[in-house]
Amino acid sequence: MIVFALSAALFISPAAIPDTFSHPINGYELIWADEFNKPGNVDTAVWQFEKGFVRNHELQWYQPQNAWCENGKLIIEAKKEALPNPLYKAGSDDWRKSRAQIQYTSSSINTRKAASWQFGRFEIRAKIVAKPGLWPAIWTLGMSGEWPANGEIDIMEYYKGDILANVATGTGKRYQAKWFTTKKPVSSFNEPNWDQSFHVWRMDWDEHFIRLYVDDLLLNEVNVKDAANPDGKNPFHQPHYLLLNLAIGGDNGGDPSGTAFPSRYEIDYVRVFQKKEIP
Repeated sequence: MIVFALSAALFISPAAIPDTFSHPINGYELIWADEFNKPGNVDTAVWQFEKGFVRNHELQWYQPQNAWCENGKLIIEAKKEALPNPLYKAGSDDWRKSRAQIQYTSSSINTRKAASWQFGRFEIRAKIVAKPGLWPAIWTLGMSGEWPANGEIDIMEYYKGDILANVATGTGKRYQAKWFTTKKPVSSFNEPNWDQSFHVWRMDWDEHFIRLYVDDLLLNEVNVKDAANPDGKNPFHQPHYLLLNLAIGGDNGGDPSGTAFPSRYEIDYVRVFQKKEIP
């Protein structure tokens, strides 16, 4: 079964699909895309912003003003700037409230309210900066259930010198995931300026496998049946929504103190294909 859920405002008519992608690719057809061609603010009919300190003890405060569209690209810019933390409470045990100051700002956007997909080919052309403390990501979360039982797919993560391609599912312990992880050092590409170019990250996801690629190089392959939760429910047999974000530091991101800011994460396009139905 293929499921595609989206708001009426996001319907792509055949006339609106770029001609290059109007025909099936290996049996797929383009059903949704954001090319980021309209300069200015991010389209909030498509993308929802996360706000504040969100997860993983990260250093950045997420806010809408750190993301915009420019020259046909989505720009997510991380800045080093000292701002008062509006959530601050002296003596709080909550990491979001115990910091008197915000040290970094960035943006995180997702399609949760506008679009979600079950199965398909996802292609994202993007340029990251592979420097210490930076944690850019392209990922999905299942629409139903609590993390990690809802399922997570990391089409791309970068931190601490590695490109990661991950799948996470639930375990018998709340908030503890079972990970299927592959790491590839950026240095292994043997291109000193690898992170100064755009690359295409791709996921091919069907009822049997999740395959994650960069520039057609297979990084990780997960058998969907191996990723079921202990209760037998499979989080990869439900629609997922897409997230794009640039995190700083935190549990995995590393130390950003020696990295130059502002730092930009650039996304050229996001395209979602699904198998063409045969009449």
